[in-house]
Amino acid sequence: MFVPRHYREPDSSWMVDLIRANPLALAVMNGDPSAGPFATHLPVIPDPQMTGSWSDDLSGATLLGHMNRANPHWKALETGTVLLLTFTGPHGYVSPTVYEVTPAAPTWNFTSVHVRGVVERIDSLEETLGVVRATALTFESEFGAGWDQTESVDYFRKIVPGVGAFRVTVTGAEGMFKLSQEQPAEVRERVQQSFSRRACSLQRETAELMTRLP
Repeated sequence: MFVPRHYREPDSSWMVDLIRANPLALAVMNGDPSAGPFATHLPVIPDPQMTGSWSDDLSGATLLGHMNRANPHWKALETGTVLLLTFTGPHGYVSPTVYEVTPAAPTWNFTSVHVRGVVERIDSLEETLGVVRATALTFESEFGAGWDQTESVDYFRKIVPGVGAFRVTVTGAEGMFKLSQEQPAEVRERVQQSFSRRACSLQRETAELMTRLP
């Protein structure tokens, strides 16, 4: 990912926060040259067994994901495969009217993290069940309403044979946080205020991120 100097993340915590808050990743890997690359949207969580802190480029971190075994992507996803996971955060259209100068051009503020890593397929049904349960627990605690999965574990066991789980060991990551940093302070303030008043939650979240800029 090409990241101009202005838009590099202030520190790795920005990338970690974006991954945790926006865990539906697009997983991309090379495919047959005649058919093009594989690309699958799937939920991804930090491996609960991961120890230590995240490095500046997230290298060494481990992530867990899963997809439908009927997906041709799963068949191609062998241990040792290099995978790209893209996470998209808050974003929004910036109208030239907020610049209050002419001529001007519109743009799009956005946030994204690209994570590269090496795949380890998880073929054990018990380990796969563990990934499914850990994913549900993570998302329920972050986004749910206190659902208790205890009475559904037997149901999980019935569907797990159709689930392909995997672990990714991160080799590096890049974050792009394009939040009008190239603009003068007064213009950034107008963009932030404009976004904060919008009905769209993504634009309001973008405005909140802009307040975190140094």
